[in-house]
Amino acid sequence: HVQLVESGGGSVQAGGSLTLSCAASTDAYDSNYMAWFRQAPEKEREGVAAIATGRGATYYADSIKGRFTISRDDAANTVYLQMNSLKPEDTATYYCAADLTLGNSVFSPHAYTTWGQGTQVTVS
Repeated sequence: HVQLVESGGGSVQAGGSLTLSCAASTDAYDSNYMAWFRQAPEKEREGVAAIATGRGATYYADSIKGRFTISRDDAANTVYLQMNSLKPEDTATYYCAADLTLGNSVFSPHAYTTWGQGTQVTVS
C-alpha cells in the first residue's frame, strides 16, 4: 500500500524554523522523485522543493531558495523539509508527494501519483 504521512507542522513566529517530515511506504520512497508542495487558502497548489532518488538531486522554488532544505533519510524512508527564516507568506498546508510521471516538471502538482494528507504551517 503506497502511503505518505506528513508531520511537523505548527505555528511559529516570523523568522522561526520548522522541520516537516514525510514518512513514506517503501513503494513511495523508492519512486523516482519526492516533493513538497504547499497550498494557501484560495491559491493554487505550488511546488516548494523536490528530491530525486539515486544521487538525490534537489530542486527548489525561487520563493524559498536559501531558506528551505529538502533531504532524505534512506534508513527511515523519510523525506524532510527544513524551513528557516519563515515568513507570513509561507503560511499554507504543506503536502508531500511521490512518484512523478516522467516528462513533467518536478513542480507540477498534476504529475505526482501519491499524496499525503497535508500538515498546516502558520507563520505570524
